[in-house]
Amino acid sequence: MRLRSTRIPEDAVHHPVFARFYARMSVVAETRAGLAAVRSDLLAGLSGRVIEIGAGNGLNFAHYPPAVSEVVAIEPERSLRRLAVRSALRAGLPVDVVPGAAEALPVKSEAFDGAVASLVLCSVRNVERSLAEIVRVLRPGGELRFFEHVRADDRAMAATQRVLDRTVWPLLTGGCHTGRDTLAAIERAGFVVETYRRVRMPECGIRLPVSTCVLGVARRPEVPHRRSWCRA
Repeated sequence: MRLRSTRIPEDAVHHPVFARFYARMSVVAETRAGLAAVRSDLLAGLSGRVIEIGAGNGLNFAHYPPAVSEVVAIEPERSLRRLAVRSALRAGLPVDVVPGAAEALPVKSEAFDGAVASLVLCSVRNVERSLAEIVRVLRPGGELRFFEHVRADDRAMAATQRVLDRTVWPLLTGGCHTGRDTLAAIERAGFVVETYRRVRMPECGIRLPVSTCVLGVARRPEVPHRRSWCRA
């Protein structure tokens, strides 16, 4: 498959300190926070060609089911991309790790049966543009599997998320935002959300600003999405 050219530099995202921290903590969270089980739930039932947006250090690769024929894994951060390449070599299916940004995916339109967004839409620079790109590269009827930090249900934690997102949190965590309304953004992009559930990470213990997550499946409609415009 030929990749689509893009003007975004390979290292448009470069957070080496956070990348090292994330690489260590994500491995710990696989067992202690139950992330490995969440990854299996996220990817179960996928088939065909899949694009993964923001693959990080490639911890999803081991959880793809045998029915997936190929994974194109997009990772813009250099250090994490190197780790993802190592993970790809150990995967039980073909995985191609390539540089690129979610806002300008370097692949052809309607080339994939499924897309995966796992803890990435919280950190992209433009959520709407990123989701529009996912719509573009999915075939009609293709699936989007998502697992993302979202806005907390209670007012106190939601207020804390707003303060953090406007101040220090994105600076310290590679652009992550704790309180985005990602589910609503997915629907606005034209996806039909088929199923989702709230997930707390970790399930017990101290509640963190990033503890509230949503895990679900959305689908690109067979008929192109059209927005209706009304004038008063």
